[in-house]
Amino acid sequence: MDWGTGLLGFAAGLLISVVTAPVGVSGAVFLLPVQVSVLGVPSPAVTPTNLLYNVVAGPGALLRHHRNGGLRGPLTRLLVLGTVPGVVVGAVIRVFAVPGPSVFRLLIAVLLLPLGGWLCLRTLHRAARTRAPGPEPSPRSITRLALAVGVAGGIYGIGGGSLLGPILVGRGMPVAKVAPAALAATFVTSVVGAGTYALLALTVTGDIAPYWTLGLACGLGGLCGGYLGAHLQPRLPETALRLLLGVLALGIGGLYAVQILG
Repeated sequence: MDWGTGLLGFAAGLLISVVTAPVGVSGAVFLLPVQVSVLGVPSPAVTPTNLLYNVVAGPGALLRHHRNGGLRGPLTRLLVLGTVPGVVVGAVIRVFAVPGPSVFRLLIAVLLLPLGGWLCLRTLHRAARTRAPGPEPSPRSITRLALAVGVAGGIYGIGGGSLLGPILVGRGMPVAKVAPAALAATFVTSVVGAGTYALLALTVTGDIAPYWTLGLACGLGGLCGGYLGAHLQPRLPETALRLLLGVLALGIGGLYAVQILG
């Protein structure tokens, strides 16, 4: 990796995490297509590289949330309990079942298009009407959801926070409660996922191990941006941030859908 690529990766991690950290998303879900299309990381090595980004970037926002007391409570434990075994299963599936780029692009489109639509529709609906939030999901349903998201995160290399956040908030949980827990689960899950890929790289051939230098460069940018984003959370308009995330997800998912059809 040359200096230009490293600086580009740092800048991408910084800018993305500043926007996504306030709503509990590490930014890996948006960094991944940058790694594939701009930085040239091949599949499936892009997945563990993205998990490495989460490992390095995560402590920035978590440190800020810890100082504010946002990591207390049972939600963090429930999410970690589900996502950790899920990411191991997802990593195995990613290496042995869906290594091809076409299938990988399809997974990106299938995950991001519904996620983007969900974010936009929920945000516009809440802005247009004012109503009491519904009942929060039970601990058992939260753990089951976290398990399913962990599997998807292990395949996609996103840690799972970008899926857990909008789903839990849509079920009636406040962003201030969900965001720290989702980021904490993303961090722990990414540590386990990156380790799993490193072990799998010893047993199979191909680009499975992470691109360590690039992952560290992107992660350092995310470390700085995540801390700043978590610091700015109380000062930023939530509606605008959710719409921005939804539009980005729809745009990236649509791009890969066009590539599949083209």
